Amino acid sequence: MTDRLGHDRRYAIDSSFSQRELNWKPRNNFEEGLAETIQWYIDNQSWWQPLLERAGRY
Repeated sequence: MTDRLGHDRRYAIDSSFSQRELNWKPRNNFEEGLAETIQWYIDNQSWWQPLLERAGRY
């Protein structure tokens, strides 16, 4: 299947503007954030499983 014209398969985020202009910093680095997100889904299956069941995907 061909991809849409102008569609990026990779999305790179450059937060330097936000860091510089708004004095914003991410709370976690990518690896920590990913690990926390995965753990949240493991710990909160009662929240997301009904969504899959309603969508007929589980």
